[in-house]
Amino acid sequence: MNGKEEIKRKVAIESVKLIKDGQIVGLGTGSTAKYMIDELGRRVREEGLQILGIPTSLWTSKRAKKNKIPLTTLDEHPKLDIAIDGADQVDPELNLIKGLGGALTREKIIDTAAEELVIIIDESKLVEKLGVNQVVPIEIIPIALAPVIEKLRKLGGKTKVRSVKDTGDLFMTDNGNYIVDVAFGAITNGKILETKINIIPGVVENGLFIGVTKIVFVGYKNRVDRIEKK
Repeated sequence: MNGKEEIKRKVAIESVKLIKDGQIVGLGTGSTAKYMIDELGRRVREEGLQILGIPTSLWTSKRAKKNKIPLTTLDEHPKLDIAIDGADQVDPELNLIKGLGGALTREKIIDTAAEELVIIIDESKLVEKLGVNQVVPIEIIPIALAPVIEKLRKLGGKTKVRSVKDTGDLFMTDNGNYIVDVAFGAITNGKILETKINIIPGVVENGLFIGVTKIVFVGYKNRVDRIEKK
């Protein structure tokens, strides 16, 4: 395991210490969340931890099942105790950009249904301003792709429809929709931009997660820091 992967593993392990018996847990998606799922599975198997997980993607569901984590649904448990997820950028106010893995809609639904959302990242994800050298992923219903792109450009975004690297086919989410990655540059007011994007007909959800978390674990080479917003 290389240095960066080891940092991700350590920060994930630290976050799982927060999970207690009897909790309903949102399970994030991504390269750091996978270590969280593995550690949670270890606690279930070796410590007898009693929890139910709700996955944010089909990928997460498969990894959780492989780890013998019992799963449930939002229909059964519309309120979660805690969710642990990764992020692509985190600013000083703990606002986030998420969705490079393509699971942003399910992530936002599940993460915001949790009493507490814990974000786990390595130090490279910390930024002064969201949107600098980072796109905002936006999930779009296929029939609406062209008109939505036109409206996103009017908001000042540079758009690129996401495709599958190996085949060139359009990337499709677990919900059967497309993703457009939009470069807005430095974002001065994420809440306003989030709202402007989401009122466009055909937009399902976007990757701006504003004001949704108060706890972020940050992994460094020799330590894990916990940042809390009062």
